[in-house]
Amino acid sequence: MPLPADGAPVTVPRDPAREAARDELLKAGYHKHDPSVLERAMDWINDHITSSLNGISGDGTSGTTGLLFFIVVALLIAAALWWRLGAPKRAARTVLDVYGVEGPRSADRYRADAAAHAAAGRWEEAVREQMRALVRALEERTLLDTRPGRTADEAAAEAGRALPEHAAALAAAARTFDDIAFGERTADQAAYQLLHDLDRTLERTRPVHAATPATTATAGGAA
Repeated sequence: MPLPADGAPVTVPRDPAREAARDELLKAGYHKHDPSVLERAMDWINDHITSSLNGISGDGTSGTTGLLFFIVVALLIAAALWWRLGAPKRAARTVLDVYGVEGPRSADRYRADAAAHAAAGRWEEAVREQMRALVRALEERTLLDTRPGRTADEAAAEAGRALPEHAAALAAAARTFDDIAFGERTADQAAYQLLHDLDRTLERTRPVHAATPATTATAGGAA
């Protein structure tokens, strides 16, 4: 303890000394190597996951609690990834397979098969055949080029350019077909009826052909 010139000890009150020490330790220089808030949070999660995994192998309440905690953390991580990345996109779409091993069938043949499936309540098969009928009919009218391996989305996009007033309905039909093909939606009468009615509507619709330069020039000169 330091001594003044007269030899008497110097005493500092306890509370001011504590506050001075606390203020000194709060300075940034003492904490520049401290872990960040995110690092501390990750360490906390890691410690609890490790503890939970160890508890799962145990018996009784500790094992059950550890398992529940692990499930909750996994769900939270999955929800965070879903929010950050969005719903996963389909890597591929279903090919219509209008051209089977026997070669292409007529649109009327596909329609007949679709109707037979619908009458028997086989809605998934009915939807599949009706979508093929719709696309095959557009090929027969040369609104789509004859091309194997086309997907429902591709057919809808291409047909929508020739039938712009029905582009939205064609896209909706393709989504319905894909959702059912991928098992995200159960096929039912409403899905079949949607495709059936659109097919009949398209039969009565005349395509819109883009005007050629020559046609445009002629029209301009006549005016």
